[in-house]
Amino acid sequence: MTIFAAMTRDEFYMQRCLQLAKNASGHTFPNPLVGSVVVWQDRIIGEGWHQKAGEPHAEVRALNAVKDKSLLSEATVYVNLEPCSHYGKTPPCADLLVSSGIKRVVIGALDSNAVVSGRGVEKLQKAGILVTSGVLENECRELNKRFYCFHERKRPWILLKWAQSADGFLSPEQKDEQAPVYLTGLLSRQLVHRWRSEEHAILVGSQTAIDDNPKLDVRLWHGRNPVKILIDRRKRVSENHAIFKDGQTIVFSEPVDGDFMRFVMDELYRAGIQSVLVEGGRKTLTEFIQSGFWDQARVFVSDVVLGNGTLAPVFNAVAGRETQVGGDKLLEYQNAAAR
Repeated sequence: MTIFAAMTRDEFYMQRCLQLAKNASGHTFPNPLVGSVVVWQDRIIGEGWHQKAGEPHAEVRALNAVKDKSLLSEATVYVNLEPCSHYGKTPPCADLLVSSGIKRVVIGALDSNAVVSGRGVEKLQKAGILVTSGVLENECRELNKRFYCFHERKRPWILLKWAQSADGFLSPEQKDEQAPVYLTGLLSRQLVHRWRSEEHAILVGSQTAIDDNPKLDVRLWHGRNPVKILIDRRKRVSENHAIFKDGQTIVFSEPVDGDFMRFVMDELYRAGIQSVLVEGGRKTLTEFIQSGFWDQARVFVSDVVLGNGTLAPVFNAVAGRETQVGGDKLLEYQNAAAR
């Protein structure tokens, strides 16, 4: 028998905040995904979400959507992330909430950004506003796992992705053209392009850039193209390759003493890159796996049998979820021991 826990009123409206926030997936970097609703007498009278960095925050859009502002003095504002308390590209949302006359604010999770963390709540409480926090906190942190990883671990959130044949190969031993060899079906490739649109950046190594000459864009989906990152220690990739066309490309080529992967993480953090989809070959993927710098992995297993070729990375993690995508099997892994 399955027992479902009843959702409280606060959880119900916080769930709506999360639904709204997801509308902007992939579009808010370096800002987090935030949704907000204004509730009066158990009825939503205004809602909104942050759509793009530099544009109004979720609380601003939600309050602006309220037609009868006289109701605000008896209303509650819900927001999945602590309201900002500092001037950035937009004024502090905490100040707006104070001036609006709102008497209660419900927050999903606190902001771990050092310029905000706890200060938004403090500003609201000093103004006499009743603040409730931690409502659906795990769900709120999961939605903004990229943002939290960036500010708490001082590195981007890392997603590994590859496709392998039924007998464990990434690609055949030989191929006829400088282009990707697709082991998976169109539905899986479309899903990958959706993932690209949701991440801040995409990374490959020099061998993939040379062998496949990938565009690394979202042509099979809609949305923004990710920033491109190339690991090219020996400077083998020329400017004529597709990775240098259309958009920003960050290149790591100079050898460094010590931990190269730590160096890459530190430099991407300094560049403000919050998440990276790694679509490299065996060598690049293995570097991330062995270094511990990965948070999630998504592996497609097709029904194609190659017989020989480049082997898939050695990967001893246990899949947390398995789903069918067209004719392909998708395995998902989480790294509880991520660095």
